[in-house]
Amino acid sequence: MADRRVGEPWWTVGAVADGPADAPARDARRPARSRGRRRDRRVYLRRYPVLFTLLAATRRWPAVRLGRTLVVHDPDGYLDALTRTPLDRAAAGTVGGTAHRLGTDGLLFDQQGPEHRQARRALTDGLGPAGVARLRPIWTAVLRRRLAPLGAGEPVDLVPVVAELAGATTAALLGVDADPVALAEAARHAAATTAAEQLPGPRPPGRARAARRAVADLAELLDLPPEHAGLAGMLALAAVNTTVSGIPRAVAWCADDRLWDRVDAAGSRAVLVDELLRVTAPSPVLPRVAAGAATVAGCPVRAGDRLLLVARHAAGAHRAGPDCAAPAPARTARLVFGAGQHSCPGARLARAQLADTLAALAPYRPVVVRARADGRAALPGWARLVIRAGR
Repeated sequence: MADRRVGEPWWTVGAVADGPADAPARDARRPARSRGRRRDRRVYLRRYPVLFTLLAATRRWPAVRLGRTLVVHDPDGYLDALTRTPLDRAAAGTVGGTAHRLGTDGLLFDQQGPEHRQARRALTDGLGPAGVARLRPIWTAVLRRRLAPLGAGEPVDLVPVVAELAGATTAALLGVDADPVALAEAARHAAATTAAEQLPGPRPPGRARAARRAVADLAELLDLPPEHAGLAGMLALAAVNTTVSGIPRAVAWCADDRLWDRVDAAGSRAVLVDELLRVTAPSPVLPRVAAGAATVAGCPVRAGDRLLLVARHAAGAHRAGPDCAAPAPARTARLVFGAGQHSCPGARLARAQLADTLAALAPYRPVVVRARADGRAALPGWARLVIRAGR
């Protein structure tokens, strides 16, 4: 058991191999690890093995302090951090701070106050029900064309299919005349290089320069006026990378656990979509920095403290796989999209795209024949996910 000084609170535990004496026992009803879960672990172990191991070792506590960093697993603490804690959106080590250091201002993730609310309203208008309905024919056309080989018994690598889907949707959303594949590639490269800027430890020479170049290449491809370029760049980065990470992982889990029957009925399909998004959590960890004093999961927080908000644990992704018969409450499942003013405005779009992808694949009952985890992407995901019809 971890060594603690007398009177020291549980959240300051430094060793993380074991929990406190009064830690809740493992749920005996928890099902054995499914094939889908076993496969999905590979994307974390390939991209962020040290971080994933740390998060797995500390998840039995609601929050664990490691120096000036607070790792938050508990759903209530996660909500406290996003809705009741003042956050420094431009601090070093956050996405906004990296954007400033790379010379990209005006992004949604480094805005604050009225500017942030105005940008969110503009996004919500484009990503509301009418906006999603307008965009749907674009991605469904990609799915029809790119998945047709499955009907002839040919294998399909789903990752480039989803990359084109994401690129085409993003181009239409932004109203830019950009090649969908080129846009997706530029957004993925920019995200990967800027994500490397946020990792702790020494930075090899040239990393910052490469990140600036990747961001500039994406801005050049979007070819928008400066007053719109920042928001458009943020949208492209978020939409493309979460989609390319999330949809192939969800499809692999669905195929491995043979959940295609749940896709056939519209009612259960909607539940399955929420459950798959919950367990895959395309943005599994949200790095933030406190701007003032607060309390998170019972732990005092000071200005300047780093917060690692573990969305996948807050949503219970580590406890239960996708279950249409007994799904997680919507309030819990949707924590993977943030909360309050820090919730993701693209949640409706993400659900619609995953639902349509599953519906397009279900008649083939596909199985995974080859999978290779991506060791370079900003978010845990597959570099290749080759599927073929299962019947």
